Amino acid sequence: MQNPTDTQNPSKLASGYIGRFAPSPTGPLHFGSLVAALASFLDARANNGKWLMRLEDLDPPREPQGSAQLILQQLLDLGLSWDGEVLYQSSRLDAYEEVLQQLQDKRLAYPCNCTRPQIKAMGNVYDGSCRTRISAPAKPYALRVKIEAIELGFDDAIQGRFVQQLATQLGDFVVRRKDELFAYQLAVVVDDEFQNVSHVVRGWDLLDSTPRQIYLQQLLNYRPMHYAHIPIVVDELGQKLSKQAFASSIRTDRATELIFQGLKFLGQSPVDEIKKESPESQLQWAIENWDIQRVPKVAKLPFIL
Repeated sequence: MQNPTDTQNPSKLASGYIGRFAPSPTGPLHFGSLVAALASFLDARANNGKWLMRLEDLDPPREPQGSAQLILQQLLDLGLSWDGEVLYQSSRLDAYEEVLQQLQDKRLAYPCNCTRPQIKAMGNVYDGSCRTRISAPAKPYALRVKIEAIELGFDDAIQGRFVQQLATQLGDFVVRRKDELFAYQLAVVVDDEFQNVSHVVRGWDLLDSTPRQIYLQQLLNYRPMHYAHIPIVVDELGQKLSKQAFASSIRTDRATELIFQGLKFLGQSPVDEIKKESPESQLQWAIENWDIQRVPKVAKLPFIL
């Protein structure tokens, strides 16, 4: 599916601000994923930028049939239209394989057949046990990227300065899983570069993934990007709304209420006059009044709609 008003190839979009929303089609959108979409959409539009759509469909066993099309239709029903065609990660397998081969040719990635119990015994930070292997182990095995013992930090537009000690806090990380599916960390970096993404606005739960992605960008000589991590939506028990926790799907027949509540969650203080306006009118108000500095670092209240 594509936005009917724009058929440009995402890789050919004009330079400047380019944002994106990249859900996994493991089920319909819930309020937490809607807020993430809303934040990235508003930041792109308020900066006269492009907003691209990518579906991270790299784990077929977890993707119910029809979920991808349902997500896209939900977004359109809410007035969140994107630029260009949807990019499906399942169409990009050759690109990921090429990058993996580059990393292996440079001896920056290596096979590893360590088990989860073994990694847990390491303190859940991989200690590089398989780095010194002379030959590849019998399959199945994962591929890991070699981490240098450095400190890597970045300035997040919402959360502020974030720093990780890569070796002691992270360790060599997986770029292809034992089941031979490409890991999120690899695919997201390769596709952000392919789509010329300049700004990433997403949930706080992905904050500690960002140093890994920046590290890969540096290894591959990719362009640096700007990041902003919004607070995650929690329920009355303080648990993150997620598909795994059976969060309820949004009802697009309540679009105006959902957008209004989403703007409040993002600290934008929408005026009461727009509470019953059309989604398009609400979004136009939000674009004109968007201020990313007003987005809170953490959720102030549980989501109850």
